[in-house]
Amino acid sequence: MEQSLQLINDFLDSLFFYGPFWIYLAIFISSLIENLFPPFPGDFVTITGGALAAAGRLDVMSVFVAAYLGGIISAMIVYYFGHRFGRQFFIQKNYKYFSVADIGNMEGWFNRRGALLLFFNRFIVGARTVVMLVCGISNYPAKRTFLMVSVSFWLFNGLLLFSSHLFVVNFETIADYFHLYEKIMWPIIIIIVVAFVGKKIYGFRKNAGNK
Repeated sequence: MEQSLQLINDFLDSLFFYGPFWIYLAIFISSLIENLFPPFPGDFVTITGGALAAAGRLDVMSVFVAAYLGGIISAMIVYYFGHRFGRQFFIQKNYKYFSVADIGNMEGWFNRRGALLLFFNRFIVGARTVVMLVCGISNYPAKRTFLMVSVSFWLFNGLLLFSSHLFVVNFETIADYFHLYEKIMWPIIIIIVVAFVGKKIYGFRKNAGNK
């Protein structure tokens, strides 16, 4: 991990030869790629940008804006893809384990609790893209999605940049804690997915046995 972080740091540092604009562009592109091609380490690039800003080599607000714009654009692209193509695809297929009825139930759940899930979307490491895709499939309002995900970006990226400013001397320590956070979140996500699939399989077999 430390080697990967060092590579990111060296890459951004080398771009200073061409001017800070290219650093901001790299941060924007990394945030854009992160949601479209996970698990690209976009957060680590943002942390590195914050560390460089803390060292006086970048403007922290420009780093924040570049990371936010790249992230929110890619998040809404994923949402649109789920809304425009994924929804119709699953409705037509009507899979046993992801049926039209399931989509209807999911829509109801999103209408009740979707705002809270989107609010914490950036903090759900490893499932951000899935959340946005399911949000689109569930036909959740686009404007509300944009607003809640934006707030999530502002809070999460703000914490990343604040941390990198506060502990710029201990940059590797922050990254290690963030990596530990990822390790904790992945098992939780896997358990939730397994529980959902297991519930669907159990319900299917139970219905088949009653026929």
